[in-house]
Amino acid sequence: MDRTLQPNIQELDQFNILQPVRTTLPNGIPLAVINAGEQEVVRLDILFKGGRWQQSQKLQALFTNRMLREGSRKYAAPVIAEKLDYYGAWLELSSSADYSYITLYSLNKYFAETLDVLESIIKEPLFPEKELSTVLDTNIQQYLVNLSKVDFLAHRGLLKALYGEKHPCGQCVEEADYHAITPTVLREFYNRYYHSDNCHIFLSGKVTDDIIRRVETNFGTTPFGNTRQQSADPSYIIESISGKRVFIERDDAMQSAVKLGMATITRQHPDAHKLKVLVTLFGGYFGSRLMSNIREDKGYTYGISAGLMSYPDSSMLVISTETDNRYVEPLIQEVYNEIDKLQNTLVSPEELAMVRNYMLGEMCRNYESPFSLADAWIFIQTSGLDDTYFSRSLQAVKELTPQDIHVLAGRYLCKENLKEVIAGKKNP
Repeated sequence: MDRTLQPNIQELDQFNILQPVRTTLPNGIPLAVINAGEQEVVRLDILFKGGRWQQSQKLQALFTNRMLREGSRKYAAPVIAEKLDYYGAWLELSSSADYSYITLYSLNKYFAETLDVLESIIKEPLFPEKELSTVLDTNIQQYLVNLSKVDFLAHRGLLKALYGEKHPCGQCVEEADYHAITPTVLREFYNRYYHSDNCHIFLSGKVTDDIIRRVETNFGTTPFGNTRQQSADPSYIIESISGKRVFIERDDAMQSAVKLGMATITRQHPDAHKLKVLVTLFGGYFGSRLMSNIREDKGYTYGISAGLMSYPDSSMLVISTETDNRYVEPLIQEVYNEIDKLQNTLVSPEELAMVRNYMLGEMCRNYESPFSLADAWIFIQTSGLDDTYFSRSLQAVKELTPQDIHVLAGRYLCKENLKEVIAGKKNP
């Protein structure tokens, strides 16, 4: 081997992602099993369809999920923490726009013990008032800290500008919303959405027949929760502001946060995969157009990015950075200059090849472990996509041409539609 010679770049020809084995438990819960990996570790994901989109007041979905670990009829909060720690397990609780997630990482040999704890916190949580008060106080303090960060303020401002206050994305949380959360509020959301008729289960890692049997015994034999509660997906009105720019003043800010955003196509659109390539080239990786110009050439910022954010009823393109207050205007102008270049000049085959290789490499890295495979298939489930999504994504990356990029830039990078939100100190 001659180490002075660069190895040839091998293009990815095929992209085979391990498919989950899908079954239905006796009580009707869909179960997806991804049996991969050599380590004696398993991950259990339990999903309930219900998040910010379904809540009747702000923060209801978040704290219903967060409080599951704070006490059940069988185990008090300290006992739950102690048992999970003793058996080397890890519990993650999170919620999104329209789903709530309970994720357990466990050693195979202690799965029965950790599953017993998990069953108790899901089926019989107490939402104790004392623990809730402590959790709320901690989150209020973090919220107050976030209010001093220009990036946080600009992000809130952009969502409000694009969606309006009648939409969940535009309904920004205030301190009073934390004080409105009570055990009764959380139980109401729990009773409505945490039941076996509203549930999906994913198992990944070194999954044995015994582990599947235990999951079926604990969660799949009989219905649990208030299965009579059936809720339709709500719809919301999107009301963008008429103006172009929003300024949020923060007198003590050393830098300004700049967010540019606009509504765009959803993941289900035929152009969605192609648009992802365009956005990556524009601002989605370290060698992107925005980074090369605004960071490397102009030195206006340490980092700038462009990305797509998806919600149940929409998606938005967001360009995000922080810069010195005096560079705000020239930075925004350079963003528009890069859009003009993409719309007026063909991308070179070499630059497109670099983006293509980067994205193919990211695909390989993202789907190489059993838990990342679980994330991928959970994404498919929660986004309402089909199993061809990954192959179609590979096809778009491999086949996109400079002419395609030119057409997509003209179609989806519309400067007139971009809202500009700046949070920081007003220049004299």
